[in-house]
Amino acid sequence: MRVLVVEDDVDISRQLVGVLTDAGYAVDAAADGEEGHFLGETEPYDAILLDLGLPALDGVTVLERWRRAGIKTPVLILTARDRWSDKVAGFDAGADDYVAKPFYVEEVLARLRALVRRAAGHATSDLECGPLRLDTRAARVSIDGNPIKLTALEYRLLAYLMMHKGRVVSRTELVEHLYDQDFDRDSNTIEVFVGRVRKKLGVNIIQTVRGLGYCLAQPEDAA
Repeated sequence: MRVLVVEDDVDISRQLVGVLTDAGYAVDAAADGEEGHFLGETEPYDAILLDLGLPALDGVTVLERWRRAGIKTPVLILTARDRWSDKVAGFDAGADDYVAKPFYVEEVLARLRALVRRAAGHATSDLECGPLRLDTRAARVSIDGNPIKLTALEYRLLAYLMMHKGRVVSRTELVEHLYDQDFDRDSNTIEVFVGRVRKKLGVNIIQTVRGLGYCLAQPEDAA
């Protein structure tokens, strides 16, 4: 999953980027409203953490512009403004959730997981496909109850395919959602990571759809 953090407080931004990276997300960061608006409009994020009190362009204006442009990316507002009127303004602008500063990073992570999960149409934090189970809370993967050890990128790839189970996901889409803005992106490396994940899982779940991409399906469906 790929996330954008739009926050002008250097310490808070650094903390969020570190926590989100440790949790397995690819993270981009913007320090003002104009940069945040540009990235949110031009890059495909799975969720955005947005501060309201931003320089150059305030968060409510940024959010309103995204929504007018048809951008439906889930947005979690993070702000020191805890008045009910500010919350209402944020929700009316198109926010999906709201956390007031100071906040607990565990709560931010939980709310972020819920936003990403609901956007993909999942009601619980446990994703399943045949014998494969992925726990988004603990970032754990298992086959028939046996734990599978994956690298951060391998987990990110599998989690994205699990979130979009049954749908063909192109290499380009995977590249856009697996790597942050500064990463040297190469769609050919996706084949390598898919091969590694397949080998570790040991079950016929990730299918190659020739010329289109990959699709995660239950073994009997794949057969």
